[in-house]
Amino acid sequence: MLQVCLNGPHTPAGHNRIPVIPVTPVTPDELAAAAREAVAAGAEDVHPHPKDAQGRDSLAPAEVAAAVTAVQSAVPGIRVGVTTGAWAVPDPVERERLVRSWTVLPDHASVNWHKDGAASVTDALLEHGVGIEAGIFSGTDAARRFLAWPRAHRVLRVLAEVMDEDPHTAPATAAALLRQLTPAAELGILLHGQGAAAWPVLRMALARGLHTRIGLEDASQLPDGAPAPDNAELVRAARRYAPSGT
Repeated sequence: MLQVCLNGPHTPAGHNRIPVIPVTPVTPDELAAAAREAVAAGAEDVHPHPKDAQGRDSLAPAEVAAAVTAVQSAVPGIRVGVTTGAWAVPDPVERERLVRSWTVLPDHASVNWHKDGAASVTDALLEHGVGIEAGIFSGTDAARRFLAWPRAHRVLRVLAEVMDEDPHTAPATAAALLRQLTPAAELGILLHGQGAAAWPVLRMALARGLHTRIGLEDASQLPDGAPAPDNAELVRAARRYAPSGT
């Protein structure tokens, strides 16, 4: 499965990981249009970050509802998942409260397990019937915390998130992370990188038969180093790496 990550925590003012280009979608209408184009290009799952009026990530029910409704309407039949990132709401109690207040539900949501409150946020989502992408960052204790959780078997899949942005060392970092996640392999793993390491890690995921993702959250350049004009072109580039028949 190839997921498109449409925007991530990037804002119009910029972001500390990769350059933000003008086509990064922010509003519900922009997310809907980007999702439609990315799915037409070959994306099979969509991961948008709902935003507030200033373009910042939001877990507020009205903003989640607007983004999810727009994207689900644009790509009927395609699963749509949002973030519950702690950068949007640092207080884990408030993060759980907001998730419990959602009125329009995504198909799934990511929860980062190196952050406090991950179990309670995950439980809130499960009670809503929302699928869980368990985010496991390399270089953290997230794998240990997640695997020790008694309801780990209930997640939709595991996100193996490679935080090493060096394209030369990221594949080894990814391999080490996958070894940590061996007990969770049967749950399904989505492996992805970011920045300059996005493409080497994507190729590794495809070679291993794992789910993966690409989009402006993770990468601003095409494999040849040219600027990516939009999410759809990133998806097309990823599909060219996919084995025949995938």
